Amino acid sequence: MTGVPSPIGPDADGSVTTYAADWAWLPAGCTPDVRIAVAGGRVQAVSTSATPQLGDEHLVGLVLPGLANTHSHAFHRALRGRTHSVAGRESSFWTWREAMYEVAARLTPDTYLALARAVFGEMLLGGVTTVGEFHYLHHRPDGRRYDDPNAMGRALLEAAAAAGLRVTLLDACYLVGGFGPGGYARLEGTQRRFGDGDAAAWAARVDALSDTPSARIGAAIHSVRAVPAAQLPVVVEASRGRPLHVHLSEQPAENQQCLAATGLTPTGLLDRAGVLGPATTAVHATHLSEDDIARLGRSGTSISVCPTTERDLADGIGPGRALADAGSRLTLGSDQNAMIDLFEEARALEMDERLASGERTRFAPEELVAALTGAGQAALGWPDAGRIELGARADLVSVRLDSVRTAGTDPDQALLAATASDVETVVVDGRVVVRGGRHLGMDVAAELRSALAALRG
Repeated sequence: MTGVPSPIGPDADGSVTTYAADWAWLPAGCTPDVRIAVAGGRVQAVSTSATPQLGDEHLVGLVLPGLANTHSHAFHRALRGRTHSVAGRESSFWTWREAMYEVAARLTPDTYLALARAVFGEMLLGGVTTVGEFHYLHHRPDGRRYDDPNAMGRALLEAAAAAGLRVTLLDACYLVGGFGPGGYARLEGTQRRFGDGDAAAWAARVDALSDTPSARIGAAIHSVRAVPAAQLPVVVEASRGRPLHVHLSEQPAENQQCLAATGLTPTGLLDRAGVLGPATTAVHATHLSEDDIARLGRSGTSISVCPTTERDLADGIGPGRALADAGSRLTLGSDQNAMIDLFEEARALEMDERLASGERTRFAPEELVAALTGAGQAALGWPDAGRIELGARADLVSVRLDSVRTAGTDPDQALLAATASDVETVVVDGRVVVRGGRHLGMDVAAELRSALAALRG
């Protein structure tokens, strides 16, 4: 996008900052006594068994590469603490969706900017340096376009730049209201603001957005419920060279409806249309057949698992281990942002697998770290992030090992004990954005309160 100021980038004077870490998660694993030299937003040198020097900035505890949140709907944060328990009446994913639509109907570019800025600030406090924002609130509530057809998307890009983290705007094609008798249902109610008419019009709108040093423009297929089968190849062609994400098999009803309408599972339908592949990330992928798992793995499609949302919405436990064994890279997302804690997402991936399998250590700590960092950054179009090594983007997240949660933990198992509250310092592209557990540019709690109050009236 053009014209959005960004605080992310190398220092103008090209100075070198050296960090001394008690422990750091390097490509070789969890390593003590590490010095990391940073200049121009990149890692310039990494030394191990190093003695801290005068002038080094001390990073306490364990230093991880920057975390990647591969699936977020920032506006869902307005539902936190308000939709989790509904006494006396049916409560399901589908009833929750109606509450979500009520929030979606009230957002404007200004209120979306304020809310997203605060939500992205909350992510930074938890160590997230890149977010994949899955965006489908495109137009006015009645479906008419704003004077700038990308006003809502530009609000999200501006929010990320102002908060201080990188963003991949996953602009979602959303054309129909689901499978209906004899075809696809029309967009109705709040859904009208999601649609562009057809995939070609969606692609033309997205083409008006541009990358910046701190933003990537990606693409998304909302789901096989929202994009007719005939339109899927148009989205694939328009998204070449960009990350492409898609909600997949979050609910059994989606599978049943897709089978009835097309004779294929959602995975089979996406495969036939050429959607699957190394540039694609399937979100949730919860209810899959063995053939679905094989197709996803064989194609190199990444998976964004969102355990805190999947458990809140009673979606189910996905086949994470089977997908990884088949060849898919796993990543993690906060999705509805009912909780923004990527450590909990990683822990839940492992613990849910334990519940489903009756076995422990389904994912080794290094696999969970990869899902949190390098695999997620690559899935969002930032392959040079997510590692602490020469030439990589200088994203550093220090996690305290002396808190009430982490005291006494082995550093290489700290992410199984830590929470977002244990993040002490966050460096994004060489810039310190969080220090002492506080965002340096904003009062995140105050901005959340203000944005939510304005949205609720």
